[in-house]
This record gives sequence, C-alpha cells and structure tokens, in this order.
Amino acid sequence: MTSKSPSTAAAGTSRSTVTAAVVQAAAPLFDTKAALSRAEELLREAVTDRGADVVVLPEAFLGGYPKGLDFDISVGRRTPAGRELFRRYHDAAIDVPGPEVDTLAALTRELGCHAVVGAVERQGGTLYCVALFFGPDGYLGLHRKLMPTAAERYLWGQGDGSTLPVVDIGAARLGAAICWENYMPLFRTAMYAKGVDLWCAPTVDDRDAWQATMRHIALEGRCFVLSANQYLRRDALPADLHPVQGDEPDTVLIGGGSVIVSPLGEVLAGPLRDGEGILTAELDLDDLTRARFDFDPTGHYARPDVFTLHVDESARTAVTRG
Repeated sequence: MTSKSPSTAAAGTSRSTVTAAVVQAAAPLFDTKAALSRAEELLREAVTDRGADVVVLPEAFLGGYPKGLDFDISVGRRTPAGRELFRRYHDAAIDVPGPEVDTLAALTRELGCHAVVGAVERQGGTLYCVALFFGPDGYLGLHRKLMPTAAERYLWGQGDGSTLPVVDIGAARLGAAICWENYMPLFRTAMYAKGVDLWCAPTVDDRDAWQATMRHIALEGRCFVLSANQYLRRDALPADLHPVQGDEPDTVLIGGGSVIVSPLGEVLAGPLRDGEGILTAELDLDDLTRARFDFDPTGHYARPDVFTLHVDESARTAVTRG
C-alpha cells in the first residue's frame, strides 16, 4: 500500500486540480464496528487505488439510515417494540469525539486526504445526522443537519447555526449540506457567502429529481457538487427487521444516484445506479473562477440593497452555566 503525504494531498495551495471521489455504498445497520471497517476500506480504496484527494461518503454511513422502518409510531402512539428499536439505533450511533472519529482521523492523517463522512451522532438521549470533516491533520469538525425530513424528526434532533463550517483545505473550500438541506434556499445562500468551492451532499435521496437539484446547486453556487448516496438492499438489514418495501432479499431500499457536477452544471461522473461503486473526477479549480465570471450569487450578482440575510451562528443549548 502507498499513501500520500499531506504535501501531495488537497492541502497544497499551489495545486490547480483536485481529484474528488464519491462513494456509493451502504454499511450494515446496527453494527457500528462493521460500518467503521467498511468506511476505512472504502476510504483506502478511493485514495490509494483511485488517487482521490477528497472523498465523500453517504448520509448516515456510520450509525445507519433505517430506510423503510417505521419504529412502530403513529400520531399520539408509541409502543415498547418501537422504543426497543430506537434503543438499538441509539446504541449504533457514535460519540463525537469518540473512538470511531479517532480511527478515521488517524486514517486521513495516514493517507493525507480530506474526507466528509455521513454519521449519526449520539449526544445524551438525542441523535443528530451529521457530516464529519477530516483532513491530513485529523478531525476538523462537523455539520449537524438543520432540519430532519418527515419521519426523520422522531429519530434526529435539529442542528443549530453553530455547526455550519466551510473548511479551507488550501486549494479550495469544502462545505456540506445533508440530503434535503439542499432544498433550503437560505441555507444555500449562507454557504455561498462563506465561499464554498466543493459542495458535498451526502444523501439517501435516489430520485431522478435529485440530479436536477445537484446540477442546479452547481450552477447557482458556481461550485463543484459531490453527492454521495447509499445503495442499500434488504439483505443488508438484520433478518428480524421488516421494512415496508418488503422482505425479498434483493429488494432495493436506497437506489444510489451518486454524481459529481461542475460549476457550470455539467455532469463529470455518474449518476451511478444499480450497485455500489466509487466515482472519481479530476476537478480543474480554475473552472470556479471561469464560472463566476458572469454569476456570483452573494457577490456581483447579489442585490444587498434589496435582499439581506441574517445568519445566527450561536450555539443553542437548553441549559447554560456561569
């Protein structure tokens, strides 16, 4: 195995190109050890075999996305069985900081790469869907999903404005929007104002319409878009679970659609369907400036005399001390 030193990874300020990889895969649900091992394997493959400088893994890769499970809940009603299923889900989540974060931080230090990894974070009795940022210096921070979608709201809490990082990796600036956060226009505007160049979109949305969203954001933000989705079949779930899609082993629960898009909306790789895989593309970072020649959404194409946006980036906690 060969590994990159940080000086040859995306941290190099003189570089005009970056090789990006989006990973389409699923990890075993409720098996954090196996999920971590799979994440390590995929990151190594993307960097050592595919030459990636920046790697994006799907939403909730560590901790799992329980597609098709209803946790036995309806309006005004919970059951012991549903509570026990949530306990299993809670146990599979990770602590930040914690051993899984330490393992991935050590790996990106070794490989000299940057990575964005979808995970489910456990903090007390609350779970958060997060994107974890790693680099040649290890763990760099996280973004918590601001608004869980539909039934996700009885599984995950809401993030606040204190976790909206855009990470300077030397050659470019890296940010993340998780799944349907990509449909929040004010969120996008806040990220554009921070100068995001590589827009990472960990997701489980496998609809054809998602492709239009990814191309729109690339055009609107004049940024590269790296969308990594899971590919999940029924036979990847524990046998005692019964998703609403059915119990046939080859039933596809999440159908992929990972894609890489240029700042002018051109598809550079993907969308990937019908199985797991890794997409890569060499990104010409000078395309960012070329694309912003005629459009910069929070710069020369903005109208601050007409429109302004206030972003509250303070941490919101239930209890403060001092």
